[in-house]
Amino acid sequence: MTPHEFVEKWKTPGIEKSSAQPHFVDLCRLLDEPDPQAADPKHEWFCFEKGATKAGGGDGWADVWRRGHFGWEYKSKGRNLDEAHRQLLNYSPALENPPLLIVSDFERFRVHTHWTNRVSKVIEFRHEKLLDATTRQVLKDAFRDPERLRPGKTRQQLTEEAAGKFAGLAKRLRERGHEAERVAHFVNRLVFCMFAEDVELLPKDYFTKMLRHAATDAEAFEGYCRTLFGTMHKGGLIGFEKIEWFNGGLFDSDDALPLEKADIAEVLEAARLDWADIDPSLMGTLFERGLDPDKRSQLGAHYTDRDKIMLIVNPVIVEPLTKEWEAAKAEMTVLVADAQKAREAVAGTTRRRSAAVAGGLFEDDDLVEHRRDDGRSLRRRTARADAERRMAQAREVHRAFVERLRQFRVLDPACGSGNFLYLALKALKDLEHLANVEAAAILHEVPLTPSVGPECVRGIEINPYAAELARVSVWIGEIQWMRAHGFDASRNPILKPLDTIECRDALLNADGTRAEWPEVDVVVGNPPFLGGKLLRTELGDETVDQMFSAYRGMVRPESDLVVYWFAIVGEQLQAGRLARAGLVATNSIRGGANRATVRAAIGECPIYSAWDDEPWVQDGAAVRVSLVCMSAEATEEVRFDGEVVEEIFADLTARAVGATSVNLTQATRQPQNLGIAFMGDTKGGAFDIPGELGREWLKLPANPNGRSNADVLRPWRNGMDITRRAADKWIIDFGWKMSEAEAALYEAPFAHIEEVVRPVRAGNKRESYARLWWRHVEPRPAMWERLRPLTRFIVTPTVAKHRLFTWLQPSVCADHQLIAIAREDDTTFGILHSRFHELWSLRMGTWLGKGNDPRYTPSTTFETFPFPDGLTPNIPAAESANDPRAQKIAAAAARLNELRENWLNPEDLVTRVPEVVPGYPDRILPVSEHAAKELKKRTLTNLYNARPAWLDNAHKTLDEAVAGAYGWGDEWRTGTSDDDILTRLFALNQERAGVREGLDGE
Repeated sequence: MTPHEFVEKWKTPGIEKSSAQPHFVDLCRLLDEPDPQAADPKHEWFCFEKGATKAGGGDGWADVWRRGHFGWEYKSKGRNLDEAHRQLLNYSPALENPPLLIVSDFERFRVHTHWTNRVSKVIEFRHEKLLDATTRQVLKDAFRDPERLRPGKTRQQLTEEAAGKFAGLAKRLRERGHEAERVAHFVNRLVFCMFAEDVELLPKDYFTKMLRHAATDAEAFEGYCRTLFGTMHKGGLIGFEKIEWFNGGLFDSDDALPLEKADIAEVLEAARLDWADIDPSLMGTLFERGLDPDKRSQLGAHYTDRDKIMLIVNPVIVEPLTKEWEAAKAEMTVLVADAQKAREAVAGTTRRRSAAVAGGLFEDDDLVEHRRDDGRSLRRRTARADAERRMAQAREVHRAFVERLRQFRVLDPACGSGNFLYLALKALKDLEHLANVEAAAILHEVPLTPSVGPECVRGIEINPYAAELARVSVWIGEIQWMRAHGFDASRNPILKPLDTIECRDALLNADGTRAEWPEVDVVVGNPPFLGGKLLRTELGDETVDQMFSAYRGMVRPESDLVVYWFAIVGEQLQAGRLARAGLVATNSIRGGANRATVRAAIGECPIYSAWDDEPWVQDGAAVRVSLVCMSAEATEEVRFDGEVVEEIFADLTARAVGATSVNLTQATRQPQNLGIAFMGDTKGGAFDIPGELGREWLKLPANPNGRSNADVLRPWRNGMDITRRAADKWIIDFGWKMSEAEAALYEAPFAHIEEVVRPVRAGNKRESYARLWWRHVEPRPAMWERLRPLTRFIVTPTVAKHRLFTWLQPSVCADHQLIAIAREDDTTFGILHSRFHELWSLRMGTWLGKGNDPRYTPSTTFETFPFPDGLTPNIPAAESANDPRAQKIAAAAARLNELRENWLNPEDLVTRVPEVVPGYPDRILPVSEHAAKELKKRTLTNLYNARPAWLDNAHKTLDEAVAGAYGWGDEWRTGTSDDDILTRLFALNQERAGVREGLDGE
């Protein structure tokens, strides 16, 4: 069919039902596309009247449907196409959410894009425009390639753009002296007015017109806003315009702030965006960054997308409730089928009796008598009653499920700006809508209006501004959902107060006692990330002491802040007060005190879904996180990183289906290993100084006490000095007993820290850190006691890409980013640098940093490791000196160290210079500029990145020696898997008498 033939034929269409299918068939001919009957005779993916058969005949969910392409609805000429679009929106879940919703009254065509997380677009044209090939291509794309019609801008991009418009405005308002929370409240009102205008909750273009008037008279702006906000608070008229009753916490008064002309121009520019498609799950986060000066530079740089959040919302909310609905739907289907059979039995009996009378088998009176005699009339009545009863039961099944959703409560106990709450509410509303549509098809009835609303989500947030953002985000999400599915937003008022989102501390009451959480079905959220060692610095002694007291016995004091949320959730799961929970945590949750606390908190409650190491964004910074979903009861399916497994352990490793992986979280500390490995010195201020300055002070005359500065000066090494090259730093160290008066006698070092350390430490929230400002905050006296008699000791970086061990002299101060191991023998060094210990430390440790490097801690990685019998760290090296196993390991370890040192510091590139006073390691200096450039490349990290053959061979020799010490030499030579090594080590760990209460903190 040619375009001219089509346009001419359908100038004057008939009524909707009789014309729709012929029109669509002709349209297919015009576009050279097969019609539904030709393309899909079985009506499985392309058909007319989609859903009609499910509904028992009559109107379907769409006049035409093509899976993955479109739903298409016709209306008679001149009818309301918005109503047709709402109908398609309403049935979209039953249509498998096609990306295009197309409506037509034969004279007009509208193509609505309907992609998730994309700004919606409407393409509209009239019948005669089909003469134009470009217009026909739009419909051709709908048939062949809907992706060509996908809008380019995502909702995230729109939201970032919108948030960016307000960042500068909020900053300027604060700079003019307006209180931050008042600014936030005012900006949120402006944002919501733009949204309300674009979704027609305010009169069309009303707010934009107000801004245009104010643009020429800036002094009138505040008055205009007060009039508008005050009317939105109660509802009423402004001139001839009717303003709806909004109410809620957002419009609780007529308060407004004045704006200057440039400000109004900026707001007017923002108003030109399509705020109807703003993404609530991102809006809060982006606006929070925009309004917080410290986060402004991060605006739009990062955000956590909804797919990440849904990794928790799906297993905690969507999947379990969907299973409940599937069971309810199956029950309904059986009941309706039984009711239909009862009706058919009644109809069959009636037809047979009517046929008997018509055939003259007996008179009507005889028939009546016969019915009375044999009770068939009673049975028919009973069948009818049974049919109605079963239909009533089916309706009750549906009603009960919807009521279950209405009463379902979700809590985010650290809700921030409401991302989790919005997506949780959307999930519940989507599920209710699906249930209503599918129930209507089964019951042959019209779907019910949605009843699930914002009251289903609850939140706790300590920041008043964030709490308000959460309420706004939830309400915008609610309104958008209703519009997107063809329903009107609730009215009278439009914004009901959301008191369910509370502004308070989720952990402590004002008096320092434990805070209570509301009773809910599930908990989801992203609690704050703060390392255990930073609690006092960030929160202060008083708050931390209250937390330790309130959660004594529940949370180990050295745990990260996020663990407190896990502890409360675990307690509620074990008590049966909570069905499921899903929380985000930094991936350090997998080890140390964090892991021990979580394991104790959840008890026998299974982790049934987890992602152990995912990229995330927290306060604009990229971090690595773990997502953990826990249940009060065993679940049918356990998933780890999206794959089905048999079990997930507390360290967020898993046993694959059919595998024999061991649960290393049950590993215990070995008494033979205690008191050997230590976290290095934590200075807590700028005590470190350049090497040249340290040497100047060492050359100074004796101090007033007659002592040299050598008493309080040491070379200093941190993690990067090991993985790269030493930076020639020294440190001022007054120990852990020296008084301020004694320290002052060392004139130059004391004067330096008095100037650079004291002012900073004076403001420290920890009282002891502020009061003892001249001392390191954690000088580790136990470490120094163990190192004092040694000629050297082993160190490894706390966090590093490769698990490296090397030697330092006791005169060197090891920073807290090093783990110091108080052994000086090559045998221990070799065992630690073997593949056996490396595997153990990777599984027992955690991961940190942008590069997600493994972290080594004394309690989890060293103290749990089972050394070979007779070679444990509690046995002096002299006692095993004649053990052939020890000798073989020592020789291999010494050779490895020798080869590495030769590569790091070749004799032709370096010279060794004694320090200015005795007792310190020699300095290693390049012999020339060329040598200096070459030496910069020679680092342990670069060496292990390359892993040349000689290094690999040295490690293989060492590994074979250590395998022999365990008695596993034959198996090692024939090939032993990593899992087998860990299984053997775990068995050895369990055989020995350990500290059975589990792992301590770091």
